[in-house]
Amino acid sequence: MKVLIDNGHGSNTPGKCSPDGRLREYAYTREIAERLVMELRKNGIDAERIVKEEIDVPLAERCRRVNEYKASEAILVSIHCNAAGNGADTGCGEDAENCLPGMKMRKDMTDGDPDKESQFYILRHTNCSAVLTENLFQDNREDVEFLLSERGKRAIVSLHVWGIMKYL
Repeated sequence: MKVLIDNGHGSNTPGKCSPDGRLREYAYTREIAERLVMELRKNGIDAERIVKEEIDVPLAERCRRVNEYKASEAILVSIHCNAAGNGADTGCGEDAENCLPGMKMRKDMTDGDPDKESQFYILRHTNCSAVLTENLFQDNREDVEFLLSERGKRAIVSLHVWGIMKYL
């Protein structure tokens, strides 16, 4: 099984950063994606990033790259940071609560599980199993401090590795 990693947005995508500009989503997600690929490979899992460019790659092209694989041969994980947190809870399930102790968690139990369903383009237009993760809030000062810390980066990568390995 091939694990395809999509790092969100690009250097030319407007906005998509913390209010102070220290966390730029395109740079952060690329770093996390690269770390994630390395950790998955250390665990014997075939993984690669689908977007190696620094500029934004259109969603249709991202989907085309994913759909080069048969649905049964790959899974997709698209990595992002959320916005409009305003100090509110972060969106994750109990697995995230274990990896991110002390962080507030937002749950959407309307369909019987804690994750939030959405109709993101990349999830609707890829043939394989896919998930898009929103990793804390880039407009929440506490979240930004955590995300930019080495401890935070390791926690986010570990959470993804654990979830992928659990799924596989």
